[in-house]
Amino acid sequence: MKIIKTQVGIIGAGPAGLTLAHWLKQKGISSVILENRSQEYVQARVRAGLLEQNTVDILDNLGLADRLKKEGQEHHGVYLNFDGQRIRVPFGELTGGRNITIYGQQEVVKDLTEAWQEAGETLLFETPAIELEGIETGSPKIHFEQEGGRGMVECDFIAACDGFHGLGRKSMPKDSYKEYEVTYPFSWLGILANVAPSSEELIYAYHENGFALHSLRSETISRLYIQVDNEDSVENWPDEKIWEELSIRLGTKGWKLNSGPIFEKSITPMRSYFIDNMQFGNLFLAGDAAHIVPPTGGKGLNLAIADVKHLVDGFEDFYQNNSRKELDNYSKIALKRIWRAQDFSNFMTTLFHKQDEHGSFQYQLQKAKFDYISISDSYKTTIAENYVGLPFDTFMV
Repeated sequence: MKIIKTQVGIIGAGPAGLTLAHWLKQKGISSVILENRSQEYVQARVRAGLLEQNTVDILDNLGLADRLKKEGQEHHGVYLNFDGQRIRVPFGELTGGRNITIYGQQEVVKDLTEAWQEAGETLLFETPAIELEGIETGSPKIHFEQEGGRGMVECDFIAACDGFHGLGRKSMPKDSYKEYEVTYPFSWLGILANVAPSSEELIYAYHENGFALHSLRSETISRLYIQVDNEDSVENWPDEKIWEELSIRLGTKGWKLNSGPIFEKSITPMRSYFIDNMQFGNLFLAGDAAHIVPPTGGKGLNLAIADVKHLVDGFEDFYQNNSRKELDNYSKIALKRIWRAQDFSNFMTTLFHKQDEHGSFQYQLQKAKFDYISISDSYKTTIAENYVGLPFDTFMV
């Protein structure tokens, strides 16, 4: 049996696991990463593309943002549409210079993976973790499979950054946490298209036909979404129909949507999920293993990186000061930001998605919120602060 010894065993080579490994290395703490999927799969899967100011700063401070700085697109505001009326929320001027950057999650993963491998550190792809042993002891173990054989990681702590379906949360006693879950009555049909973006910034739109979002990935690739029923399928949406509907929903006077070849279509359900305790013994969860938010607020990847920040604080406190104070407070600190992100994601989701008949009581409430945003700098500031990400010291206990 192959045995690997390290201080922190990390499950999952997504943004959370990779960022954690790099940050721990900077602090002089060793780690290894196990990933169930192949390197090609992990680096090809299209996920989030919106990085908060906190996330960009962390990657920069770790020396991992060279390509991000060259190819990422910093955005200083966002457009909000309601029934064809468009307003802009300026980020930097309302938040003291904090903004967002558009840079695909798969690109972040490529950058971090490449840097980790070039440094000669251990990252095992196609190596599923199959059992966690001794998580209540000072020497937990991760049992894994690799190329038909078995192996084991012996470590001081386990960081499960292995997603919603991963082993981490399943290894925690069910009575050690409470689950919260909301399933929204709509989904997103998302597309990637080889066409220049039609706007220099994102556009969120409420329309009588349903929600639409104009996003982007680069100067030549656009990312767009439309609200569909949960039972819908991509087969019901030929390219021509998608562009027609996007043009209607996003339309404002004097603005035109660019269209082009669509090379990817997918449908994503809208849901919120999280648990109120992200640790048990020496097992700690981060990212989607502990929480999922609807993508309307752009918080998924960024929440995962925020979890990592608090985990690093805890591990550094332990190894430098022989103290568990920060580790024992990990869930308490992380959950403050998670609740805030859940609230903001729910706010953005319920504001811009069609939930009832056009002109109904629910619609009038949505319109009243939008009308207030259009005249209130305070309301715009609240949106801007949450969108670009609140500073870490906002939630310290």
